Amino acid sequence: MNTKKLHVALLFGGDSSEHDVSKRSAHNIYDAMDKEKYDVSLFLITRDSFILSNEDSQRVFDGESEEEVVKSATANANYSNPLEPIMNLNNEKNIDVFFPIIHGNLGEDGTIQGLLRLLGKPYVGSGIQASAIAYDKDLTKNILTSAGIRNTKYLLVTPENVNDWNYEKISEKLDSKTLFIKPSRQGSSIGIHMVKNADEYESGMKDALRYDTKVLVEEAINGPEEVEISILGNNDPQASKVGAIKVPSTDEFYTYDNKFVDASQVKFTIPVELPAGVSEEIAKMAVDAFKALELKGMARIDFLVSKDFTPYLGEINTLPGFTNISLYPQLWEASGISYTVLIDKLLDLAFDEFDRQSRIAHDFIPLNKGDQEKVYKAK
Repeated sequence: MNTKKLHVALLFGGDSSEHDVSKRSAHNIYDAMDKEKYDVSLFLITRDSFILSNEDSQRVFDGESEEEVVKSATANANYSNPLEPIMNLNNEKNIDVFFPIIHGNLGEDGTIQGLLRLLGKPYVGSGIQASAIAYDKDLTKNILTSAGIRNTKYLLVTPENVNDWNYEKISEKLDSKTLFIKPSRQGSSIGIHMVKNADEYESGMKDALRYDTKVLVEEAINGPEEVEISILGNNDPQASKVGAIKVPSTDEFYTYDNKFVDASQVKFTIPVELPAGVSEEIAKMAVDAFKALELKGMARIDFLVSKDFTPYLGEINTLPGFTNISLYPQLWEASGISYTVLIDKLLDLAFDEFDRQSRIAHDFIPLNKGDQEKVYKAK
């Protein structure tokens, strides 16, 4: 009987607005992990992208001032060596699998996935290409549309064409007086604005272009529900039950403050009751989107539901939150998968995908005659 524990490395933090959220997610994942199965090392990525050692990360994890720990840990760092910021990964030997829980930039855009691929280690979540595409709302919507998956109409604004599109032109083009402005590669409602007139549009666009060179302007879907669903799996993904979000009456959409500053007025309904067939349609759309984008492991997918209960796919999060109020684990709890079992499944999926990728040849390998015959017969 094999009693060896798996050595899991938790990567958290990062340089995005969700740095502290990531720390809370990592805490919850750590607490939920079965310590009879896993040895866990911690790696905090600082706001300036320096990876702290397990020991220093543990100090921050345990409540010490991150600023003071980072200051002492990097005092003698040799920044003339371009690899210095990641050298601490070398201190922990025999890591079996990485669990990145870095929300937003660096974590969901393919950056950390590229590093882990270079290290030749399994990791939880989607690969480089899928992460990068799903992080880009413009590219995501192009793929969803090509796959026949309903999503909101939008126009793309860049610094080069911003003067060609004013509020009047876009609202007429999208047939919507209420518009949403969203940076294409940003999360957590950062830089997002609901606008209803030219003045709001101008200020919202100016702010959004601070965060990206691509900005989406979307039609508004005026409906009763904003709902979310969790996906788990690789090539045969499964969908959770559907949950709903109700924001305070003083807010018109799910803002950064709602999510992370003060969620006391946000109401979650898990699962939510929808008219016959709507939940099933949302689940199918979510699974189809997960497959079309070639995502792996997990995703939380947000939907808007119109007044006639037509669902529109909104956004996809490839490394969703695991905080106390995060819907990804809550939806699986409501669907019969506990937090601890969910972590087990995600780690198993990481190994499965790593094994699949390991069988792919990246250099020319000539086939012998017997192999050629098998290939021809298969065709």
